[in-house]
Amino acid sequence: MPKASRETASQMEDMGVMVGHYEELGGYTVGFESFREDADATPLFKGLPDDRCQSPHWGYVVSGSVVFRYSDREETYEGGDAYYAPPGHIPVVTAGTEVIEFSPTEEYGRTMEVLAKNLAAVAAN
Repeated sequence: MPKASRETASQMEDMGVMVGHYEELGGYTVGFESFREDADATPLFKGLPDDRCQSPHWGYVVSGSVVFRYSDREETYEGGDAYYAPPGHIPVVTAGTEVIEFSPTEEYGRTMEVLAKNLAAVAAN
């Protein structure tokens, strides 16, 4: 049976504000993410429909808190909460937050391509 942990995940991304360890499991990407700083991802989703994340996520907040901003509401999750975030959200995360998140690999990949370009543009300025 396939499995993953933060220590065994085959991909690691250090984006400064956060570090993530990722593994693909049966068409889903599992991410173990730790945030070093407060993070509002609003500028990173520019160029996607409605300038919001287009991938659904199922997750668990290990510690800290995450807010998902939708066009009509905000949903807040704290340590110990499991969540489902449908497409059309922007995550806002507090420093010290750790989450474990599952996302369909195809949708997540398309969203991450745009996010990576926007992150590179922000870093260049």
